[in-house]
Amino acid sequence: MAARNVVVAQSGGPTCVINNSLRGIVETCRRDPKTFGTVYAGNFGIEGVLKEELIDLSATSDEEIALLRTSPAAGGIGTCRYKLKKGQDEDFSRVVDVLKAHNVGYFFYIGGNDSQDTAHKVSELARDRGLELVATGVPKTIDNDLGDAEFTLLDHSPGYGSVARYYAQYVRQVNEENSGSCPADPVIVIQAMGRKIGYIPAAARLADPHRKMPLQIYLTESGVSLEQLGENVVNQLKSDGRCIVVVSEGFDVGEYGVARDNFGHVQYSSSQTTVAQTVVNYLNTLKLPVPGKARGQVPGTDQRNAIAYASVVDLDEAYGVGCHAVEIARKEGNGWMATILRDHTQASYNVRFDKAPLEKVANSERYFPKHWIASNRIDVTDDFLAYARPLIGDDWVSVPMVDGLARFARIEKKLAPKQLSEYVPQTYRKA
Repeated sequence: MAARNVVVAQSGGPTCVINNSLRGIVETCRRDPKTFGTVYAGNFGIEGVLKEELIDLSATSDEEIALLRTSPAAGGIGTCRYKLKKGQDEDFSRVVDVLKAHNVGYFFYIGGNDSQDTAHKVSELARDRGLELVATGVPKTIDNDLGDAEFTLLDHSPGYGSVARYYAQYVRQVNEENSGSCPADPVIVIQAMGRKIGYIPAAARLADPHRKMPLQIYLTESGVSLEQLGENVVNQLKSDGRCIVVVSEGFDVGEYGVARDNFGHVQYSSSQTTVAQTVVNYLNTLKLPVPGKARGQVPGTDQRNAIAYASVVDLDEAYGVGCHAVEIARKEGNGWMATILRDHTQASYNVRFDKAPLEKVANSERYFPKHWIASNRIDVTDDFLAYARPLIGDDWVSVPMVDGLARFARIEKKLAPKQLSEYVPQTYRKA
């Protein structure tokens, strides 16, 4: 059978390691030219497919592809938040037309639950319209909310280990600041990403597994009110003279002027104010038992793209699951997502790569387990620490440097010649 071309794309929020999954897919395909022809990348995810903007990755050298290992975020091929929605028949037809026009037999989509829904819809398109296409999903999300509550479909998502490592280091540094400046700044409030899923703020406990810091963690799932938070902070100040508060961006503080992205999710960084600012404002209305005021920090996108904090374990697993996705496409056919499962038969941390049906992970949403929330509702249990600790690794990542600056991959943006007429995705059309 003649080699068929490949399209790889990604969507959703970037991570430190997303480019390493891309690298795994590209390098594995290049090692089997009899099966896989030209490898294209959708320029800005599925939008690039709809617009027939396919980056010809054959124009990028092996050396540059290798540098994707330590190139953060999505600067290589871009990402998007465009969703193929029910009723947008023209979009679906356009995807089929573009893939046919470029002899594409393999489609890989890297992303979270909404992205896996896109991969699933493309896989169904292939079945329903007789397209000889194998669609395969590759997991990615810093939120760690992809998969099932029992962790049988997916133990953890690439991207989470690095953001967990970020918070482990970040909170330790904040503690040094807070302990030295608490007479003036007794309370520091840190807002963590994760929408309404608590895995990221929970990772703050990795900074202090023996619980020696005056650290309070507020997950959305913990159900604590803003008033109770204030009372907890006041009590901490009475006993320790200072307090570090890590709060989920989805913690319930009432109305604060939310904005939403194209997936329909609250876009906290675009809202009129932040949860952290609301908490700070509230705390500063209270009669604190020590001098000084509360202040806040919102790390923002730095927490998902700071390559210096990336977990080597996370990098290796992101690459491995990308490579495994190609093996699934080659051997198992259409409609799967590559997965990472923990090997509980081993005494030390170890994983194996597996697969799950796209229909089971599309739009899935896994919440932080209730039994991992401490009884006081402002901490997490040691069982969570046992789950998360291996994911952050033990070593600092080695990032290539040139003139004192990180050297990132340079993807040549050579687009494949267009075969079809111009197209505007349906969501972007004016009424």
